[in-house]
Amino acid sequence: TGALFLLVGMVYERTHTRDLDRMGGLASVMPWLMGAFLFTAFASAGLPGLNGFVGEFLVIVGTFAVSTWLGALAATGIVLAAIYLLWSYQRMAFGPVRKEHRLLPDVSLREVVVLAPVLALLLVFGVAPSLLTDRIDPATEAVIAHVAPNQDTTDVGVRSAAAGEDLP
Repeated sequence: TGALFLLVGMVYERTHTRDLDRMGGLASVMPWLMGAFLFTAFASAGLPGLNGFVGEFLVIVGTFAVSTWLGALAATGIVLAAIYLLWSYQRMAFGPVRKEHRLLPDVSLREVVVLAPVLALLLVFGVAPSLLTDRIDPATEAVIAHVAPNQDTTDVGVRSAAAGEDLP
């Protein structure tokens, strides 16, 4: 999300608008910036191999473990968010280029220096999520122990058959 805000700011500084109706065709004018934007949108949408997938997967699995209806609602929300992201990107990046946007500059060296580590982290945390999840496991287990003291923290997705709950 932070990377998306950063990229929206970069696009705004060039176009002086956030109105998607006043954009279009920016991928042909600023291919590197729009490529970074698409990569970040894919990460935010939860494409496997990028950081958003891990978080969304854990949220959905954890939610389904508690409630099938809430899990379905969470999954629906994730799908709708991905649709919105891709629809917004399509309106901004493709189509005819507006006359006032034909000479916009692509990314500068300063912007590459800012964007490269951020985009690299989106990939690194998607491929090796244990770099983050191993650090938050103790806190997660403490919260589960407080909220559901009888819950086995080694496998949150399994409900207790002894407590009379259905197994997923």
